[in-house]
Amino acid sequence: MTASSVRKLFGTDGIRAIAGQAPLDPTTIYSVGLALAHTLRKSVAEPRVLFGRDTRESGPWIASTLAAGLREAGAQVESAGVITTPAVAFLARTHGFHAGVVISASHNPWADNGIKLFGADGFKLPDALELAMEDEILHHASQVEISDAQVFPAVEDNPSLQADYIQFLIDCVPGLSLSHLKLVADCANGAAAAIAPELFRRLDREAHNNITLLHTAPDGRNINAKCGALHPEHVAAEVKARGADLGVTFDGDADRCMLADSHGNVINGDAILLMAASDLKTRGMLTGDIVVATTMSNMGLEAALKRSGIRMVRAPVGDRYVLEEMQKLNAALGGEQSGHILFPHLATTGDGLLTALVVLDLVARSGKSLDELTADLKVFPQVIVNVKVREKKPLDTIPEVVAAIRAAEEELKDTGRVVIRYSGTEALARVMIEAESEEAMQRHAEAIAAAIRAELGA
Repeated sequence: MTASSVRKLFGTDGIRAIAGQAPLDPTTIYSVGLALAHTLRKSVAEPRVLFGRDTRESGPWIASTLAAGLREAGAQVESAGVITTPAVAFLARTHGFHAGVVISASHNPWADNGIKLFGADGFKLPDALELAMEDEILHHASQVEISDAQVFPAVEDNPSLQADYIQFLIDCVPGLSLSHLKLVADCANGAAAAIAPELFRRLDREAHNNITLLHTAPDGRNINAKCGALHPEHVAAEVKARGADLGVTFDGDADRCMLADSHGNVINGDAILLMAASDLKTRGMLTGDIVVATTMSNMGLEAALKRSGIRMVRAPVGDRYVLEEMQKLNAALGGEQSGHILFPHLATTGDGLLTALVVLDLVARSGKSLDELTADLKVFPQVIVNVKVREKKPLDTIPEVVAAIRAAEEELKDTGRVVIRYSGTEALARVMIEAESEEAMQRHAEAIAAAIRAELGA
C-alpha cells in the first residue's frame, strides 16, 4: 500500500472507535451516510440500504445519524434491528438492497462501536471502494457539523427480516434436529441473543428442552463481558458442569463461533476447519483439496490436513483476506483460528450461527463426539501476547524489535513460527509464537513484546 493510499477511517473490518469520538462522532457518521448514498447513486437512482446493529447502547443513535445522512443524499433506509453481521450480508443479497450496514464493534468492549459495509452481493465492500469513499467522507465532515445534542428520527425495525434469516439458517441444515442433544449456547449478550432462542427452539423439534442458553439479556453494556467467543472457557465449564454433549459460543455480532466438547475442552477455529475439511472431502465437496487459513493458524492444523491429503494455504489475518484467497483458488472452505469460518457454498461471509449448525449437523450425521472428530489435531504450544501501542510504526524499522524477532527465528528454525502484526481493529501489536519448546516460546514472546513495549507502548 502506497503512502497515498493509507487508510484514515476504515480498518480491516470497517470503521471502529469509541462511540461518540472521532471517527465515530456524529459529524463523521452523518458524512459516511452522505458518501455511501452518493457512491450508490452512481449506479442506481434511489438506492435501498439495510441496517442491522448489535446490542451496544450507542447503536440506535449511530443508526439514526447515519440514516439521516443517507436520506439527505437520496437513499432509502430499512432496519432489521438487532441482528447478526452475517444476517445483514444475507438479507442485503436476497432482498434487493443495494448495500448493507452493520453497526457493531464485534468482539470489542461495549463503549466501542463501528460501521461495516456490505454490497448488494452480500460481500464486504472492496478495500479500494472504501478507500475511495474516505476522501468524500472527510470532505463532507469538513463542511458540515452535527452536534452531539442533535437528535434524528429513529430508524424503524422490521422484525420479519429476522424471521427470514432464521429460516435461511434452518434451510442450510435440512433435517437437523437437536432434540436428542444436550447443548449449551453462549450468546455473549450480543446480536445472537436476538436470534438463537428462536433458532434453537425450532430445531428442538421434539421439545426436549435440552438446550441451555447463556447471556441472552443484553443491557447495552454487557456485550462480550466475560462471556462469548472471547471467553470460550466459560461455555466449556458450563458444558462440563451440566453434563452436556457440547457447547457453542459467539462473539458480539455473531460472525464467529467457538465450541466446547463434553470434557470441557475449548474447540477453536482450527479444529472446526479440520472437522469441516474432512467432511467436505469425504462428500467430494472440497474443491482442489485446499483449505485457506491464516498466518495465526497452528502448525498442528497444517500437519493434520496434510495427513488427510489436504493442502493448507495461509492468508493474512482478516476474514476478507481469507475470502480473497479462497476466491483466487476456488476453495470451498476457509477461516481463522478465532472462529470466523467461511462456507462459500452457503454464505458470503463468516457466520457463527451457521458454523454452529454445520458442526451440529456433522455430529448428528457422523454419530461421533467433538473430541473424536478432532482427535487428529495435535496442537503445537502457542502464545499470543497483545501489546497496547500508541502508534503503528513499521516494526521492521525498530532495530530492537528486529533483533528480538531474528533471535527467535534463528533458535526455533523448523520447530516453530514467529508472527508479529498489528491488529486491524485495535491499537495493539500482536506477538504470536508457536514452538515445540514451551519454554523457548514464552521466552521469545516476552522478549519481542518487551522490545515493542519499550519503543511504542501506550
